[in-house]
Amino acid sequence: MHVTSKKLLKYAALAGFLSLFLSGCQISDNEKSVLEANVEKATQSSGTFTNPLFPNGADPWLEYWDGNYYLTTTTWTSELVMRKSPTLAGLANATPVNVWSATDPERCCNFWAFEFHRIKGPDGFRWYMMYTAGRDGTLDYQHLNVLESAGDDPMGPYQYKGALMPDVWNIDGNYLSFNGKLYVIYSQWQGDQQLNIIAEMENPWKLKEGVPHTILTRPEFDWEISGRKVTEGAEILQRNGRTFMTYSASFCNTPDYKLGLLELVGNDPLNIEHWQKSSEPVFSRTESVFGPGHNGFFTSPDGTEDWLVYHGNDSVEHGCSATRSLRAQKFTWDQDGKPNFGEPITPGVVVAPPSGENGPLVTRIQGQRYNLVNATSNLCLDIAANPEDSRAVQRACSGTNGQWILDSTTDGFVRLANREDSKFLEVQGCSTADNARVQSSAWRNNYCQQWNVESGVDGNVTITNRFSGKSLALAGCSSAENQAVLQQDSTSACNQWQLNPVGKVVLLSQQSGKAVSLAEDKVVEGQNVEQSAFDYLGSQNWYFQPTDTGYMALKPSMNAELCVGVTNNAMVPGANLKLVSCEQKTAQWRLSPVDGGGLMLINRYTRQAMGVSDCGLADGTNIAQQPNLATRCQIFHLREPG
Repeated sequence: MHVTSKKLLKYAALAGFLSLFLSGCQISDNEKSVLEANVEKATQSSGTFTNPLFPNGADPWLEYWDGNYYLTTTTWTSELVMRKSPTLAGLANATPVNVWSATDPERCCNFWAFEFHRIKGPDGFRWYMMYTAGRDGTLDYQHLNVLESAGDDPMGPYQYKGALMPDVWNIDGNYLSFNGKLYVIYSQWQGDQQLNIIAEMENPWKLKEGVPHTILTRPEFDWEISGRKVTEGAEILQRNGRTFMTYSASFCNTPDYKLGLLELVGNDPLNIEHWQKSSEPVFSRTESVFGPGHNGFFTSPDGTEDWLVYHGNDSVEHGCSATRSLRAQKFTWDQDGKPNFGEPITPGVVVAPPSGENGPLVTRIQGQRYNLVNATSNLCLDIAANPEDSRAVQRACSGTNGQWILDSTTDGFVRLANREDSKFLEVQGCSTADNARVQSSAWRNNYCQQWNVESGVDGNVTITNRFSGKSLALAGCSSAENQAVLQQDSTSACNQWQLNPVGKVVLLSQQSGKAVSLAEDKVVEGQNVEQSAFDYLGSQNWYFQPTDTGYMALKPSMNAELCVGVTNNAMVPGANLKLVSCEQKTAQWRLSPVDGGGLMLINRYTRQAMGVSDCGLADGTNIAQQPNLATRCQIFHLREPG
């Protein structure tokens, strides 16, 4: 993952010193326990942070799901960007990945206020991404659009489902689920007032016909009309059978942007009489934080804490521009059952991480599954079959075991999440010794559970522990099944592994969020390879087949006789990729991991990278070979097609 050897040496040196101290000194059991606890602390990130988490974080939406935080913020571009991290503090440096982009002139531009919600749709639970977009060069045609995920991964792939009200101005959409019905709450200008309005939905992307649209908030108090008469950005908060709605009041270009509150006190969300509005704001500016608003809610990993995410400014002069930065803080509940948000935390104040970030956590991580195949034995990295035995071993690869998710943490490292037991690979006791045991364990957010996966010999990779600086290898380089997988130094003869993606995959460009596709939904030799929006097409499904020494053939799922290669086996940069005979010398690729969980595909023959031509966003943009520059346009993320 392009992690420098200095970083690995730093962790290894610290671990080695403590291990030698423990082994070479005569100390009491109590002293040893204290030192062992210090070893654990030394291998674990504190998780603390200060607000703002990072700049340019307007209109945030954040969810914690299956072991990761997922975050979106307004981009003002044609791209929908998502970040993910197992820690809240880690979002500050998490790799931004485009999961969707658009070039349709009616909804191409000015992307605002993305929100993604896990809702039961016609085909079961999916993530529904609602966002505001419009035409280039004007904000007069902004309207809500909806995407649907193919599976349970918030990173997608996503399919475009439609616009709720494409012919009228509407923004800041949010869902309300209540008494078995689904509603949308959106904001709209009527005259000189911006209102929050609610309507019932037929499904997560379509309004129900023939039902009223009810105004929930209109600016009426002095604190709602600073700069302009604005109420927008409605967000739902439900607890103990009660439903609340926060909203942002006053003009965002003033320091007086703030949060108001409603409560649903009846059983009909479409009846304004069933809502009770608070006469005072519930979250406002301080002497150091200005314009706090457009919030979201999330719970801590262990479910014991409620958190507020919002944007704010550090100066009274700043308004609703790129100065708005991302902030988060815990909130509580009053004795009367209402939320108490307190006041915005002063910048620079150290904030403890959400409860449960350091585990122990057992969960199925979302992401592409891989077999990690040892180059010496051709067997898969796995966990012993005996449920009482957590040792890492090598076993025959199958459809039910030996599958791992390479899940990004920080600084270019990953955690290896086992798909079968929902645990994580670690070096036992944070040992730095050669042949130390490697095992499966609950996540505890320490460096002994994090790994650097980087290109090795030929098409293979090495897998190096973050704390010890030592790599995964086979005991005795044995080819026997159930042989232990241990950590050894870099001179080991059997520390090379093949990354083998499992099953059908979709390759999404990190630049565009579009899927690597065929020019038409059919498979014939010579067919051009290009990008297009994900739409469940057979021509967007691929699988990887190992060739030799770690290299892979990339094949369309509909025809195993053809492979992706370079037109006429050309060496020239910019040559298009097409379907060719798998015997062609340009039909093999090396999978090269990069920071943030993506991959580069490097051609074995030409040594050039697969990339999106001209870094384009449009459907039909060619996929071509390019000089290996490690740009966003040459990074792809593998996703399951659902």
